[in-house]
Amino acid sequence: MTQANRHSLRRRRAACAFALAASSVFLVQSAAAQEFPSKPVTLVVPFPPGSGPDFIARVISEKLSPKLGQPILVESRPGAGGLAGANVVARAAPDGHTLLVAPNTVVISSHVLPKGAGGGVDVLKDLVPVIKAAAPPLVLATNPQLGVKTPADLIAAAKRNPGLAYASAGNGSPQHFAGELFKKATGVDMLHVPYKGQTPSVTDTIAGQVKVLFVALSGVMGHIRSGKLVPLAVAEKQRTSIIPELPTLAEFGIKGVEVDAWLGVLAPAGTPIAIIARWNQEINAVVKMPDVRARLNGLGIDARGGTPEEFGATMREDHERYGRIAQEFGIKAD
Repeated sequence: MTQANRHSLRRRRAACAFALAASSVFLVQSAAAQEFPSKPVTLVVPFPPGSGPDFIARVISEKLSPKLGQPILVESRPGAGGLAGANVVARAAPDGHTLLVAPNTVVISSHVLPKGAGGGVDVLKDLVPVIKAAAPPLVLATNPQLGVKTPADLIAAAKRNPGLAYASAGNGSPQHFAGELFKKATGVDMLHVPYKGQTPSVTDTIAGQVKVLFVALSGVMGHIRSGKLVPLAVAEKQRTSIIPELPTLAEFGIKGVEVDAWLGVLAPAGTPIAIIARWNQEINAVVKMPDVRARLNGLGIDARGGTPEEFGATMREDHERYGRIAQEFGIKAD
């Protein structure tokens, strides 16, 4: 046998050994996924009970606990713009039994909070995407007393009254980002009034303390139906199926104010691919259920779904984009 043939034989043997090892790992992971879960599952929500992530977590628990044959517990761990809860999950065993259910705030917070907040968790490195389960569309709304019906009306009102206030859920919130992007896109001078959460911002806008509000649709559906708030546009790339007749800001010629909020599920880094795939499959099935979609829409939330890879790409894009915006406008959280 020539030396070249011996090298070729060694390469083929090495390739076969690698393929055998890879297939063994796949078979082990597949078996683990089939046996999963082997104990109770914890869904960590990094915001208080009653929030959008909390609702999604409870829907997942309700639908999947009987199917998977294990209790699925929902645990609230608020703090540091979602990073406190993210840190809890990042430090958990990467076996698929502890997951994070969080909004896009978790990829924003590292840009607007002090370094090391929430235990220093790096969401893109310490967690892996499972699925973008749902999306609570962000809308621009006003108090009827302001007398505006369209974004153009609002721009005219803001030009007549420089410093017209708009409310948000707080400094560094997605609503704050939307407000600053709106100001840049339209050239109006508006005053940001941050609140400690979405609920008080809605309450004061309805009361007329402020007249303009950037808000998740899930927090104002009832008030829009009752006429207490007037929706002007969606601050997203596309219209929402919940109020399909409501145009996006871009359709009014106001570009660059797309926030595209989401509610997603993440797992600790190192979780086996087969278990990530199993969770993705199960949760995709949940968000496609007609009764789940109806419940979500009733609360002002769009059902989503998709692959871990698609969700991962969204997370990376959002992290980069919000970092640029935070730097441009000097946005910092309280």
